[in-house]
Amino acid sequence: MKLSEFKFELPNNLIALEPAPNRDESRLMVVHRDTGEIEHRIFKDLVDYFEEGDILVGNDTMVFPARLYGRKEKTGAKIEVFLLRELNAEMHLWDVLVDPARKIRVGNKLYFGNGDLVAEVIDNTTSRGRTIRFLFDGDSEAFDKVVETLGETPLPKYIKRKVKPEDKERFQTIYARHKGAVSAPTAGMHFTKQLLKRLQINGVEMVFITLHIGLGTFRQVDVEDLTKHKMDSENFIVGPEAVAAVNKALDNKKRVCAVGTTSMRALESAVSANNRLKVKSGWTDKFIFPPYEFKICNAMITNFHMPESTLLMMACAFGGYELIMEAYKIAKKEKYRFLTYGDAMLIL
Repeated sequence: MKLSEFKFELPNNLIALEPAPNRDESRLMVVHRDTGEIEHRIFKDLVDYFEEGDILVGNDTMVFPARLYGRKEKTGAKIEVFLLRELNAEMHLWDVLVDPARKIRVGNKLYFGNGDLVAEVIDNTTSRGRTIRFLFDGDSEAFDKVVETLGETPLPKYIKRKVKPEDKERFQTIYARHKGAVSAPTAGMHFTKQLLKRLQINGVEMVFITLHIGLGTFRQVDVEDLTKHKMDSENFIVGPEAVAAVNKALDNKKRVCAVGTTSMRALESAVSANNRLKVKSGWTDKFIFPPYEFKICNAMITNFHMPESTLLMMACAFGGYELIMEAYKIAKKEKYRFLTYGDAMLIL
């Protein structure tokens, strides 16, 4: 398929700048692949679509405050440093994005807080990318604490407002456990403890995989021929507990639902020769777009995504291109809220 086939107009007033007052009271569009029927519900109505033995697979990655603001030595120019990936914990070596990039050169020193943290630019990686070394004496744990204090919740740039204290909690799932993501697995942000309890009472189990979301998820596709697009690699872990639960559900012909595109990517990156899930960890650059045959999941929860995004392409691959694009037209007409803090879609 071509990039231009995923183009649509997204009015600014449909982009959610704030989360819903209650996580599980976002709207939920339910899309039935077999009949083409589309229902309009509330997220906590999810319990009506799952029964005993069904499995939900969530991504338990934890977002860390990846956005730091500092100053350049000598000039005092204000700079933004976005922490992407830790390269060496002992040396506090990181891959980062800097802004404004033209001012940041190899050898420059950067100061954060009242000199609580100092970094030196070691290398250029891309036009905005740099490798930096934090000149810090403590261990990883002490370093994390300083970043926790100085860093800011990395809300996407299209949320054009100041970060609020409550974003720290809301830009995170309630089951986040393993620190390493610079963006939240947004489909999972609609779950509450009460909703998980109601599902559990109905015999529906939620298991977890981990995929640390990088900024590559949101990188614009700039080639018309989708086969030529290269996804950034992201680190993932599919452990034995998730594997056992998912394979049991598949054997019993039950529902296996990926909570979000990131869970789906991890699951589809850990498929065995007989189309079952296997224990696997490492890096995945899997790019899923139509046509694609999904091996593990027969249901998916996802948010409403940007035009021409790889996330929309995966939703179309799973739900069927025509049906999902029609669902998006209806979502616009019905004033669903789009993107990170927006509403959700359940594809069955």
